[in-house]
Amino acid sequence: MAKTIHPAQRLQELPKQFFAALVAKANARAATGRDVLNFGQGNPDLPTPPHIVESLKQAADNPLYHKYPPFRGFAFLKEAVARRYKEDYGVELDPETEVAVLFGGKTGLIEISQCLLNPGDVALVPDPGYPDYWSGIVLAGGVMAFMPLLEQNGFLPDYEAIPEEALRKAKLMFLNYPNNPTSATATRAFYEETVRFAEKHGIVIASDFAYGAIGFDGKRPVSFLETPGAKEVGIEFYTLSKTYNMAGWRVGFALGNRNVIEMINLIQDHYYCSLFGGIQEAAAAALNGPQDCVASLVRTYESRRNALYGALADIGWHAPKPAGSFFCWLPVPEGYTSVSFADLLLEEADVVVAPGVGFGSHGEGYVRLGLLAPEERLIEAAERIGRLGLFR
Repeated sequence: MAKTIHPAQRLQELPKQFFAALVAKANARAATGRDVLNFGQGNPDLPTPPHIVESLKQAADNPLYHKYPPFRGFAFLKEAVARRYKEDYGVELDPETEVAVLFGGKTGLIEISQCLLNPGDVALVPDPGYPDYWSGIVLAGGVMAFMPLLEQNGFLPDYEAIPEEALRKAKLMFLNYPNNPTSATATRAFYEETVRFAEKHGIVIASDFAYGAIGFDGKRPVSFLETPGAKEVGIEFYTLSKTYNMAGWRVGFALGNRNVIEMINLIQDHYYCSLFGGIQEAAAAALNGPQDCVASLVRTYESRRNALYGALADIGWHAPKPAGSFFCWLPVPEGYTSVSFADLLLEEADVVVAPGVGFGSHGEGYVRLGLLAPEERLIEAAERIGRLGLFR
């Protein structure tokens, strides 16, 4: 008789993978032959710009890249992201000591908890927020203290509302602007307050800047690292997934405080041997090359946003337009929870949205919709929902 194999306790304590369940539900519906419009995920729908793809094709022939790459990535890639931050945000970064190459931003967001938290240490986490913050904290044996993101506060945390007990044990805080899921953006004044708060309480800031390139109405999102003193108290995570439609390429960076960057590099020395060199060359081509593809992408998302919100207004579903990211944060109608409303849209309109409660308890009352389909499909989704007569 085979011996039962039990997983380690840390695996049993991991939060349920919210998006895996959402995908399964949508796929099951589509498998019945229905025309399902899936706006529940954050997977860019447009292809990687051709010049980046061509760079990878050519780099794949280079025998240098058929060997193991340097453990901490090629210098040319770290120099490229430092140059991009200098040009876009005026931020000076030392490529060797203030840049770490990541297997996608998600990897770094999980690693930082393992680098900084001992069992029982507290991490301050936005609620609602990206669920993978929770995963890294659980793997490190840390404890989460949630910071409510409320509409009346512009979906920014209220530092004065954090309990004193949590502050005494807190070592790490996650922030994410432009925000997933609320689409809110942060101000320079907020980041200045954040630096003062971190200095006072000895907390490391982890700024998730995954949607940093996507700001609307002529406004570029603010990088945390633009703030005086930011590099003394924290780091920023950047990814090519959204900026250049390179989600499947898995290229990300941690940037900023050199002590924390060294910790991330150290843990990765034990996990990985960096990215395939051809991908690193293509990533450098994205960062160093013409940025008109980024401007075009932002225009596309803004046009989609405007088309969708016009169609939503026509059916009586009103909400503030997103200021950044490619997400829409929409209130559910009276009489529904975020889950029951999302289930209704799937079953009655073949439209997939993400229930807000999947991002934390303060996400209840909302659903998240991604601007990740052509305008006509977004308008069609609004029309299908309108036929349900929920907003009259």
